[in-house]
Amino acid sequence: MTASLRILFTPSSSSRRHGRWLCSRSFSEFAFPIPHRAIATSTTLYFSAKSDRWASLTPMISREVINHWELTELQDESDFEKLASSNNDLFSVCGFGSLLSERSARSTFPDLINFRVARLTGFRRIFAHVSPGFFARGIAKPETMKPNGDKSHSFQQREVFPTPRNIGLNKSFVICKLQTFQEISGLSVEPCEGENLIVTVFEIQRSEIPSYIKREIEYRFLAVFPETLDGTPFTSPAVLCASYSDEEFLQIRCKGSKEMFFKQYGQYNIHKIWRDDIFPCRVYLRHCLLGAKSLSDVAYNNFLDHTFLADRKTTIREYLATTGSGIMEEEPPESVKARYGG
Repeated sequence: MTASLRILFTPSSSSRRHGRWLCSRSFSEFAFPIPHRAIATSTTLYFSAKSDRWASLTPMISREVINHWELTELQDESDFEKLASSNNDLFSVCGFGSLLSERSARSTFPDLINFRVARLTGFRRIFAHVSPGFFARGIAKPETMKPNGDKSHSFQQREVFPTPRNIGLNKSFVICKLQTFQEISGLSVEPCEGENLIVTVFEIQRSEIPSYIKREIEYRFLAVFPETLDGTPFTSPAVLCASYSDEEFLQIRCKGSKEMFFKQYGQYNIHKIWRDDIFPCRVYLRHCLLGAKSLSDVAYNNFLDHTFLADRKTTIREYLATTGSGIMEEEPPESVKARYGG
């Protein structure tokens, strides 16, 4: 059995950039905003594995049928293999965080080729999942104590109490309420209408597929079509690491095995991966921002304004002006300075 949802996009007569979505629902609810420039006239999203899910791959990667694209989830290594087979044993990677830095990308993929800047419309960045790598490298902060604050995370709430020795002498001391924050989140992307991201795209060898999947195992893999900065669509897809869910991770990545889940995350006392109550790992956020800045001021400002905390409301620009102030001035630990130096 396969659950699928076909979405048809009909451009308006006034502009090909705007239109209306005609939805035929096979789920009871569907709250998955669709990017309207990353895909063109017809889109099919598959969320469960099936043997023939690549039956319609040909129009997706065709260089002749550019106006009939599909946003397809890659479930396993065989899906990546099919992408590579259609592209001279190469597959394209879409970078949106640390891979915005060419130096960082080359440290991970030494043999990458054709590193370039692109735009991906209909997605936003989100700091909303726990990354075990931050624990392994000692840069996760699971218990950061900060004063409890106002709605913009600026933490200015205080209470004044009389001092025991000076009751009646009109003297007091100030006690700040403290709240524990977990600065442990990595970065992913999720569909969001009206958003757009400056990203990078590059190609790596087919032989790197297994290590790529292993390194990014907590993500949903999507084949997407970015465009150049002047608006020219790509004619072949790039792999994007999108937000996932704990339920899907357990059933698909871990084959339903809680033991496998524990092996991946249990040693770090992680029981839930995708969350809405965590904050960015400070060292990693700085690293991503430096990578964006190395591309251009446009890319840097795009990261600030189109990247959100797990609440999906607070932008990174707002975060750095309040709770996250000082992050850009903090040097990473010596042990990871080369890896997280931007």
